[in-house]
Amino acid sequence: MPLLGCIADDFTGATDLASTLVRQGMRTVQVIGVPDGPLPEADAVVVALKSRTAPVGDAVAWSLAACDALLAAGATQIFHKYCSTFDSTPQGNIGPVTEALMKRLDAGLALACPAFPTNGRTVFQGHLFVGQALLNESGMENHPLTPMRDANLVRVLAAQTEGGVGLVPFAVVDQGAAAIRRAFSGLRDAGRRHAIVDAVTDAHLMAIGEAAALHPLITGGSGVAMGLPENFRRAGLLPAREDAASLPPHTGHAAVLAGSCSRATLAQIGLARDHMPTLELDVLANPDAEALTAEALAWMGGKLGAEPILIAASAPPDKVAALQAKLGREAAGALVEAVLARVAEALVAGGVRRLLVAGGETSGAVVQRLGVATLRIGAEIDPGVPWCFAEGRGPALHLALKSGNFGARDFFLKAFEHV
Repeated sequence: MPLLGCIADDFTGATDLASTLVRQGMRTVQVIGVPDGPLPEADAVVVALKSRTAPVGDAVAWSLAACDALLAAGATQIFHKYCSTFDSTPQGNIGPVTEALMKRLDAGLALACPAFPTNGRTVFQGHLFVGQALLNESGMENHPLTPMRDANLVRVLAAQTEGGVGLVPFAVVDQGAAAIRRAFSGLRDAGRRHAIVDAVTDAHLMAIGEAAALHPLITGGSGVAMGLPENFRRAGLLPAREDAASLPPHTGHAAVLAGSCSRATLAQIGLARDHMPTLELDVLANPDAEALTAEALAWMGGKLGAEPILIAASAPPDKVAALQAKLGREAAGALVEAVLARVAEALVAGGVRRLLVAGGETSGAVVQRLGVATLRIGAEIDPGVPWCFAEGRGPALHLALKSGNFGARDFFLKAFEHV
C-alpha cells in the first residue's frame, strides 16, 4: 500500500515531485489520470492530472476523485502538488482544490509552500522569488496561460479561498520544526485555514516536512516533500532503500519535443540547435495543425538514428501574444499541444524509445496521446526532471517530462547521457 498519496496539477510537476521522493528513498510510481483500478505497488503514488488550467469545477472534481482512489489504496497522507511558481489564475485552481481536499480530509489547516531552492524558487516574508527576481518580474508575468503578476502569495491565495490566509515567516521557520508546529497551531487558533510558509534553504523544507508529519493534507511544490519520507522512516513504516531509482535499460532512437515558451526552454533550444538536427515550427506563420504535423513528419524522415533530434514549437513572448490575439489563448495552446502530440505518436511508431518533452501542457498532451498509463520514476537529469519508464497501450519507453522553467542550458544535450 502507498504511504503517501499525491495529486499533481500537471504531468511535469508530477514527475518533479516523484523524483524528489525517489531521491529520498521512496519507490514511486506516477499514474496518468484518475485511477480506475488497483494502484501499482509503491511507497508513494503520484496521480498526474491535467488540471492546472482546467475549469475550476473540473479541477476540483478530478482532484477529489484522485484523493478518494489514493485513500482507498491505503495512503495515510495526501500531498497536493502545484508549480513552484504558484501557477494559477485569480480564480484558482490552487485555492479551490485545496479547500475541497481540506473538507474531504477534515483538515483544519493546510500549509502552502512552493519553494524549491535548488531551482531558485524561494519564499521570504510571503513573497515568491525566482532566482533574485520577484515572481512578477521573473518572466512569469508573461506566461501565456497563467501570468503571475503578484509575488505576494498571501494575497494571491486569499483571492482564491474563503478561509483566512496567514504567514509562517522566515524568523520562525529558521528555528526549526517545533517552532513551525507552534506557528501552525497559532494560526489555526486565530481562525486561519491556510498558511503560506517561508523557505529559502533545503534545511527549511526538511523542517517544514517534519512539522507537518501529522497533517492529513500538505500542499506545495515538490521541494516541501523532501522532509516527508523521513517522517515515515521515524514511524517505522518505510525501510531503507538503495534501488528506488532503478529502471530497465534503454533501447531505440532518441528525440526531444519542445512546446514550452519559457526563458529556460528557449535557451535550451538555442544551444541544442548547434548540436543536433533541429526543426522549429513557426506556428504563427502557419497556424494549421495538419500542415504543421505534415511538415514535422516530412522533416524527421531519415533523421532518426543514433543521435537525438529536436522538434520545437516554442516561441518568444511577442510571437506567443500575436498567436493568442489571432486564435485566442486556449485555441493557440491547444494547437501546439495537438501538433506535438501527433508528432510524438509518429516518433514512437518510427522507433523512438527515449523521448524528452519540454512543457507541462505539452507533456500532458503527449502522454495522453501515447496512452501512457504509469511511469516508474528513475534518476534525475537535472533537479526536478527524472527519466521515467513508461508503460501503457503502446511500446514501453523511457520518457522525461520537463517543466518549461527547469533544467540547465545544456539540458537537451546531456539528458541522453543520463538514461
